[in-house]
Amino acid sequence: MTNNTIDIMLAHRSIRSFTDRTVSDENLDAIIRAVQAAPNWVNLQLVSMIVIREAERRKLFADLCGHQPHIAEAPVFLIFCADYYRIALACKAKGQTLDEVMQDIDTLLVGAHEVGIALEAAIVAAESLGLGTVPIGDVRKNAKEVIRELQLPKYVFPMLGLCIGYPANDPGLKPRFQKEAICFEETYNTHLEKQLAEYDKTYSQYLLKRSWNNRVGNWTDLAADFYLYPYHYEGVADVLREQGFVSAKTNK
Repeated sequence: MTNNTIDIMLAHRSIRSFTDRTVSDENLDAIIRAVQAAPNWVNLQLVSMIVIREAERRKLFADLCGHQPHIAEAPVFLIFCADYYRIALACKAKGQTLDEVMQDIDTLLVGAHEVGIALEAAIVAAESLGLGTVPIGDVRKNAKEVIRELQLPKYVFPMLGLCIGYPANDPGLKPRFQKEAICFEETYNTHLEKQLAEYDKTYSQYLLKRSWNNRVGNWTDLAADFYLYPYHYEGVADVLREQGFVSAKTNK
């Protein structure tokens, strides 16, 4: 069974080439309102978005986010932040402090999953309007510079970005794991060798058809090579501490 919303979600593609057509204020407002309507924990509303539309600013963030040209090309770049600043103001008004709460690693986890929910809401809303999107994790790559450019106060941390614009091309659908590899009845199934072998065949065929893609091999190769060394953004733990968040690296 399907409907228009599910069809839009099943047709999702990561768009990395955009036309110069602008995103209207009405469409952008609709996307932001959709994000605000998304589920959030205890109605604390722990997400803020910074809208980047000026061309020079988009180019700047393209450079800060690992030199990704599609950030500069997309007419709108949204930066999603885990935001406890409003909570800090509420606590201050009642003579409380937030510092002890921020030392709990669960506080960071909650902020991160709130951003994930918000990002998906923005993607579905944008794509329902005929727009294309691609999430950007590299806003954390140079987090200190991003925080300075956005003038983020303490207790606010940039988690993810999202390019939004009209697609210049259709990159096609990327194959996903079969349902049996990611959804289990009652308990987790650790016997996934068969499912991964089947997906490796599908994924390798997908890569061979993408002549512009320099990746070769299969999903197993991709995953193992990606985590051959610990993957992290250098200095993120320090910036998290500076912003008032606990670092998983230092939490006791």
